[in-house]
Amino acid sequence: MLKQESMVVIADNTQAKKAKIIRIVKGNAKSATVGDRVVVAVKDATPTASVKKGQVVPAVIVRVRKEISRPDGTYVRFGDNAVVLLTKDTKGNLNPIGKRVFGPVARELRDLGWRNITNMAEEVV
Repeated sequence: MLKQESMVVIADNTQAKKAKIIRIVKGNAKSATVGDRVVVAVKDATPTASVKKGQVVPAVIVRVRKEISRPDGTYVRFGDNAVVLLTKDTKGNLNPIGKRVFGPVARELRDLGWRNITNMAEEVV
């Protein structure tokens, strides 16, 4: 469960490293989990990054440290909290900025409609 002001790792190849969640885009929810959209402020990026330090961009959460329960009774948890940065196309759809996603991502993303992210990921857990 991630809350506002949480620090997260950026898991795509935009060369941005860290970000801070500034808004959860999910009604009036106080916390967010895998598959939820958030708005982040980039806190650390390389000089050649496609997004710059201080830039505010939408993102989707792909990993959380808090365990996620599954319908079959199992749990899965990750070693860090991570997001993938998004951009709007001309039709208003949200697509990932990067072309690769590093590290594992949760299988729940596929069920929640983020198939393009799971297809780019190294591993789907």
